[in-house]
Amino acid sequence: MVRQMATETPPFWYEKPGLQSTLIAPISWIYGWASGRHMKKAKREKIDIPIICIGNFTVGGTGKTPTAITLAKSVIDMGLKPGFLTRGYGGTASEPTLVDLGLHSARYVGDEPLLLAKVATTIVASDRVAGAKKLRDQGVDIILMDDGFQSAHLWFDLSLLVLDANRGLGNGKVIPAGPVRAPLKQQMQYADILLVIGTGTAADSLIRIAARSAKPVYNALLKPTAPQEFNNVRCLAFAAIGDPDKFYTSLKNAGAHVEMTKSFPDHHYYKDDEIVELISLSKMSDLTLVTTAKDMVRLNSEVGKPQELIEKTQVFEIKTAFDDPATGRVIIERAIANYKKRILNKT
Repeated sequence: MVRQMATETPPFWYEKPGLQSTLIAPISWIYGWASGRHMKKAKREKIDIPIICIGNFTVGGTGKTPTAITLAKSVIDMGLKPGFLTRGYGGTASEPTLVDLGLHSARYVGDEPLLLAKVATTIVASDRVAGAKKLRDQGVDIILMDDGFQSAHLWFDLSLLVLDANRGLGNGKVIPAGPVRAPLKQQMQYADILLVIGTGTAADSLIRIAARSAKPVYNALLKPTAPQEFNNVRCLAFAAIGDPDKFYTSLKNAGAHVEMTKSFPDHHYYKDDEIVELISLSKMSDLTLVTTAKDMVRLNSEVGKPQELIEKTQVFEIKTAFDDPATGRVIIERAIANYKKRILNKT
């Protein structure tokens, strides 16, 4: 398999701690002190609506967005109306914005919000409190906050931390020496539930910590929605996501023959010369171009060459599948119970 990679995540983050992480450890200490202090001292505003935060301990893709979508579908199955709150990373919207699939592009609201808006009412807001209030005014019954766990501006009725079973916490170091967003002690203090996605063992140490803290741990897998469409397909897979290797592995597990991969930085917008190269490589090697749903919504927001790439590319869609199908309902019911307790305590 030919593999070409360009990624924002330093490889040493997911290796045994060495010279690079040691040299920048003082910067990590300062960053960790500041982020930990913020989580501890920041005033968390309480909104009169249940809020579930789906976050992660580390930088990079762990499966937050597909997990948020799966939870939203559980909310709908319960006869309730969910709403997504997201920062809209990569977008330019400056005010809290109700995502309109017929109007907004990925460059304006970000790519992930366009995926979320296909399922439920979605607000993009860098000001999480203002965004939550706008969602409440839209008449939603419960807010699912995609990321923002470390921002500490909102009171969460339940925090669900998503962890990759194969990557875990990487080298365990705080940014920039490693991928961890804030000191683990502070993060665990505010985490209510851990969701481990995958079948690896890299998350085992954190699972033991959660068990000692009496925090529930659930398991899930990222599964393709239509694996039969990729069985025995020879493909060139390309992606601009947090963890492209997870995408390539999932594609192989669905029976595809991944002959070549091309990786780009997360949220990357494909340039014309990159598109020409992708199309040319696939044609020369007689390979099917395959990408992620997140990449496709980004391409769909562009004109010109991206439209040519869309016509030649298949989308490999995935979903978060809980080991126990009842998990989604259990999480939602616990969040609602916590919210009711909060409201009673206020009165």
